[in-house]
Amino acid sequence: MSSKRVLILCTGNSCRSQMAEAFLRQLRPEWEVVSAGTFPAAQVHPLAIRVMDEVGVDLSHQRTTSVDHLIPQSFDYVITVCDDARETCPVFTGEVGARLHIDFEDPARAVGTEEEILKVFRQVRDEIRKRFGEWSGEFDS
Repeated sequence: MSSKRVLILCTGNSCRSQMAEAFLRQLRPEWEVVSAGTFPAAQVHPLAIRVMDEVGVDLSHQRTTSVDHLIPQSFDYVITVCDDARETCPVFTGEVGARLHIDFEDPARAVGTEEEILKVFRQVRDEIRKRFGEWSGEFDS
């Protein structure tokens, strides 16, 4: 199993990219996985922390970060997880092996009661786990 460097990019780096980073680190501990945002939020969304905790993943110490400091670095994969990040993805001066786009609904935009919003966060969490599990599993063949 060869090591890979993977950047997961979204707009705010507060929900989807944080979840994807955490799941991919679990699935592929031999890989270096980081996440960032094109316009990072002030903090990781509290409901993202909550729903990840429900499945045994601690995001409470994660911080949001800007993609700007990563532009000179090289990555095997740059994966955007929202259309906004795909459209505003910077040009990296380091080498990028492949760019992928795996789009997910933004749970931070969900409206309704707390339980309705939590349902959206859980659905997105489960979809991220499933799709990144499928993608990372392709490297076993």
